[in-house]
Amino acid sequence: MYGWRGTIGLVKPTFKPGPLEAFIRLLPDGVCVIPRYVGLRSGTEKEFQEAQAMMDQRVGELVALKANMALVQGAPQFMLLGLDFDQANTRRLEKKHGLPVLSSTQVQIDALRALKARRLVGLTYFSDELNEQFKEFFERLGFKVMAMAGIDVPFSDVGKIPAEEIARRAKEVLAECGDGDCLYLMGAAWDCMNIIEPLERKLHVKVLANVPADVWACMKQLNIRLPIAGYGRLLADLP
Repeated sequence: MYGWRGTIGLVKPTFKPGPLEAFIRLLPDGVCVIPRYVGLRSGTEKEFQEAQAMMDQRVGELVALKANMALVQGAPQFMLLGLDFDQANTRRLEKKHGLPVLSSTQVQIDALRALKARRLVGLTYFSDELNEQFKEFFERLGFKVMAMAGIDVPFSDVGKIPAEEIARRAKEVLAECGDGDCLYLMGAAWDCMNIIEPLERKLHVKVLANVPADVWACMKQLNIRLPIAGYGRLLADLP
């Protein structure tokens, strides 16, 4: 029977190929996924803010499609609006639609805390201006942010960044900081899944990326406790 463990409804910010496939590949048998899309294209703060009403509509569609839960992905745009907004928005969606709702923003925070991350080194594909706001977001939560660095690439080309380039830049930023205990690869749109475990092993730090964190949180919501090897400590050691 399809979906005997549960059906996850995803509200995805962009149409970028890759993250959905990566998410599904990590899930155990018996979990189904229904994706709905918002359609962000430029990755600007203005576009992030305009997307809120459409996200609400997409959660309503997932209720009609009989999803057991909804995960509203796209942590960066909610970080820009602040944690208070994100938490209030999640509660509002749950009350309005009668469906358990997770936000990717809260998921990232919970995952970092589960990993006992304290000195955060962030790497993103966003602008320096946005990265400074992300840095302030995590500092307000009590993390010491050693860096929030970017890779300069057009938003439409994020999925084309070679994994080797992401790993090279991550090592460079960590070396510059000297004292980080967790590397945070922010954003789900780049192809970083296969470098998570090698980076943890070689650099002796915890590594968090959006897709493993989202899988971890959804499995907890569905009461599935299965370790998943090969994608970092979060999924392997903290199911």
